[in-house]
Amino acid sequence: MPKINSPTELEDLRREILSKRDPNKPCITLCSGTACHATGSEKVAVAIEKELEKQSLKDDVDVRRTGCHGFCERGPIVVIYPEEICYLNVTPEDVSEIISETIKEKKIIDRLLYTDPNTGEKVVYEYEIPFYKEQTRIVFGPNKNIDPKSIDDYIAIGGYSALSKALFDMTPEQVLEEVKRSNLRGRGGGGFPTGRKWETTRNAPGEPKYVIVNCDEGDPGAYMDRSLMEGNFHSVIEGLIIGAYAIGSHEGLIYVRQEYPLAVENVNIAIKRAEGYGLLGNNILGSGFDFTVKVHRGAGAFVSGESSALMTAIEGKVGEPRPKYIHTSESGVWDKPSDLNNVETWANIPLIINKGSEWFTSIGTERSKGTKIFSLVGKVNNTGLVEVPMGTTIREIIYKIGGGIPGGKKFKALQTGGPSGGCISEEYLDTPVDFDELAKLGSIMGSGGMIVMDEDTCMVDVARYFVDFLCDESCGKCVPCREGLKRVRKILNGIVAGEGKEGDIELLEEIGNVMSKASLCALGKTAANPILSTIRYFRDEYDAHIEEKRCPALVCKDLISYYIDPERCNACRLCLKNCPADAIDGEKKLIHIIDQSKCIKCGTCFDVCPPKFSAVKKISGAPVPPPIPEEKRVLVKDKKAKGGKK
Repeated sequence: MPKINSPTELEDLRREILSKRDPNKPCITLCSGTACHATGSEKVAVAIEKELEKQSLKDDVDVRRTGCHGFCERGPIVVIYPEEICYLNVTPEDVSEIISETIKEKKIIDRLLYTDPNTGEKVVYEYEIPFYKEQTRIVFGPNKNIDPKSIDDYIAIGGYSALSKALFDMTPEQVLEEVKRSNLRGRGGGGFPTGRKWETTRNAPGEPKYVIVNCDEGDPGAYMDRSLMEGNFHSVIEGLIIGAYAIGSHEGLIYVRQEYPLAVENVNIAIKRAEGYGLLGNNILGSGFDFTVKVHRGAGAFVSGESSALMTAIEGKVGEPRPKYIHTSESGVWDKPSDLNNVETWANIPLIINKGSEWFTSIGTERSKGTKIFSLVGKVNNTGLVEVPMGTTIREIIYKIGGGIPGGKKFKALQTGGPSGGCISEEYLDTPVDFDELAKLGSIMGSGGMIVMDEDTCMVDVARYFVDFLCDESCGKCVPCREGLKRVRKILNGIVAGEGKEGDIELLEEIGNVMSKASLCALGKTAANPILSTIRYFRDEYDAHIEEKRCPALVCKDLISYYIDPERCNACRLCLKNCPADAIDGEKKLIHIIDQSKCIKCGTCFDVCPPKFSAVKKISGAPVPPPIPEEKRVLVKDKKAKGGKK
């Protein structure tokens, strides 16, 4: 691989790559990110290669295995260029037909297309699918066109041109000022202005200075950074080098959580490819600027996503936060000035340098510029990764892009910002999503996790779940977080178990407020958000649990009971056969009864009872009806003729 020694050589290479590519030649792109990999994209890839060989088309069709396309629940995803025909949920068995019908005959396979749930219409092209159509994919969009193992794919779409511009057309001071004017705020959770952080690190005394990529991303359900690492890490490398140039750093560190093996694999490949072209190492592009990077794999601790804890972990110590009066930009890893930004923040830098701060500030709100990538998961039809301008409303994200709530259920809450985020109720659906508006509602942007909840969700149980997670993940260094979370967990466990008492809610609020003010790091300061926000917006559910010993959503196991409605039981024996506790008594043509003393409240009987009968009932806060007398349990043979249920 020849080294590129100047901006001219970089442009020559770009032209050479493009000259070898026929834009009219059929190209099959296959999403090969972790989500699609889990649903069989590897087998689909093998089937595509074999089928092209079998039909003598190997030289006539390009195949590109790309990073994540975002529409994760519908993977594996295949997009055929140049038409951009999009096929969803593709299996190896579909491949032969795709090659024969679509590649050779230009025919569309209807069953593989997206079906609009509102109109029933089939959507052929990727850019017309509502999930994609309503997004603004400036950072995440290139994923679908890049093989993460090919640096040429990135160079072909203009990759490393921003680096060339920064190194040869701008001084470090000019790069810094451009980023400051863009008002790019950190996408990792805190929302601190990136340019100001760079400036502080640049001006801090001490050498060497470090630039660090934070890819810890420990929030349950969040995987935005992982998908960028897996699919287009060259954009992060480019942003990192530009940042290092502006700050005066020559060493970069990439912190990746242990659970991201594919990301680590693709990151290492990207680094080697960049080094091979001379885009990393000594005298980059002949500019005289030197920069190297190393990958550090984390040990899996959630708290290591906090900046100072992450730097402690890089040093080989236990990931524990440091006191906040010590700024990592001045005394970070190995007590040297260190700039830490997350993956998405670094990926924005090449765009800002190439297109300018004015372009960037034209997107978003007054105080939150640009776009943000969210992982949209939970009770929503279209789950996946969503990139929208800052200021897009919650309603637009859930209903326009997400396609609404499955099964016609009612929206109940949106939890943003990971386990330390808050739960936002239906009355705030039209709130624009940005750093400041979410904070006003008692939540946070976080790294970008969004969990949608419907009417079947118990908000007290949600708070208990996230507190339980945070309690286990707390480093235990400071008393407010360590003891506060334990005390809160005990109270919440009591409430969902029917042991809540008067004063519990006020005590939860008191402890939560102390934690938010007195904890050492951001984990502890935000750990009370799930409690305080659910009390704020769903106080009635707490009251029902404590005062009435009732779970309105019928979720909390200790507060619900199951019984069989004798008027609807058809004696099909499905519940009896599937009950793991042998708590159901009944025979063929004999109405079944649940023995409450044996019932473990697992809900299996409720789940397996056929909808046409719906004989198993679930209740909370009310006594179970007494079992019917033995003589009335026999189903009369002509019951149907008499108007009863068969």
